[in-house]
Amino acid sequence: MGNINLDEGLPAEVEPLRVLVVDDDQPHAQAVAESLLRVQCECTIATSGVEGAQLIDEQDFDIVLTDLVMNEIDGFEILRRSKQQQPETEVILITGHGSIDSAVTAMQQGALTYLTKPLDLAELRTVVQKASRSLQLTRSNLELKRRLDEKFGFKGVVGSSPQMDRLISTLRQIAPTSATVLIQGESGTGKELVAQAIHNNSDRKNKPFVALNCAALSESILESELFGHTKGAFTGAVSERKGRFEYANGGTLFLDEVGDMPMPTQIKLLRVIESREIMRVGSNEPVKVNVRLISATNADLEEAVASGSFRKDLYYRLKVMTINIPPLRERRMDIPLLCDHFIREFSQLHNKQIESLDSEMRKLLMSADWPGNVRQLKNIIESMVVIDTDTILDHNDLPNPEELGVKLEELPSSATPSALVGKSLDEVEKYFIAEALQLTKGNREEASHLLGIGERTLYRKIKQYQIN
Repeated sequence: MGNINLDEGLPAEVEPLRVLVVDDDQPHAQAVAESLLRVQCECTIATSGVEGAQLIDEQDFDIVLTDLVMNEIDGFEILRRSKQQQPETEVILITGHGSIDSAVTAMQQGALTYLTKPLDLAELRTVVQKASRSLQLTRSNLELKRRLDEKFGFKGVVGSSPQMDRLISTLRQIAPTSATVLIQGESGTGKELVAQAIHNNSDRKNKPFVALNCAALSESILESELFGHTKGAFTGAVSERKGRFEYANGGTLFLDEVGDMPMPTQIKLLRVIESREIMRVGSNEPVKVNVRLISATNADLEEAVASGSFRKDLYYRLKVMTINIPPLRERRMDIPLLCDHFIREFSQLHNKQIESLDSEMRKLLMSADWPGNVRQLKNIIESMVVIDTDTILDHNDLPNPEELGVKLEELPSSATPSALVGKSLDEVEKYFIAEALQLTKGNREEASHLLGIGERTLYRKIKQYQIN
């Protein structure tokens, strides 16, 4: 093992890349390290896979350059450990011609690329510089995400619209308390995400967050899932089993679609809230539990209470604090921010380098009604990231345009470039302001966000151009 440092000639503001070279051929490893001195690298050499694995466990590296075929611990294990210890680390494989298929397999497992022996040192330096750029992009995305979370989010809840500002402000007040919370919102608005955010920002954050969808289970199974059961309590109960309340003890239990809970289970849940005790199915022995309860529903519980399908006393016990999540169509100005958030998330997940949406695609997404809310937007962005073959998401990456309820050819901007040739700047500006107002259905706040100008400027322009 040895270290090669580059200090001379390196600008003070540039930190050298930390590179681990793992190769059981020491002269070859030394040649690789010396070559990387030219591209601002600080290299550590490991002359076996065992030594390389130990170094990965002990230190952080920006890039790991490893031989594929080694005794005891091979390049696959080095790759696995590197990604486990520090996922953003870029791994480059060195292999003989006879192992290229294995190298390709390793790339599918997260390696950046592979190089064949004998190494072209100039190509090596180029690949390392490429890895450096990829690493910088990943870290800049992570930093941007951190800043966005600080500015616009509440530990994962993303939005900058007035509606989301109010929601996040409420979450900041609710989270540190032990109050029972009822979250209301349409399907796909992110009710579980909000519940998780409340938990993560409470004094219970180091305890379990346990979720259960009440709509997906029959009465008997739901009670067993909630409260657990004893051995022999019912057919198939071959052993004692804890329920979700016990698993969530000390933490938070999230009950999704609580409005679909059967009436007998509602009665038992009310009893648990009042007594802070559960009884497993088939047992008469009470078990003390300390659980914060957060519920969610897309149904109108007041209407359910009026119709007799939901207990009034349970309803009031669940809604000590109520949070209403607005549908995405009512906070369109959050769509660009959400798109950027999901692009970063799925670019990292699928090992893609997506820069952004093109302007036409952004307008299309802004104009859709989103019946599936944020979940639908998230799924569409992921599909586009997977399909994309360049770095910009556009209409060619949209799997099913009909899903959005908007036809690409119907967007007024589709023929804009040619139609506006020869027009004055005032006419062009007037056109795009009118288009933005049309896309946002007259919402000036959203239109100003879409145009990238202040609301006061937009108001002045509307008056100037007499736009109705």
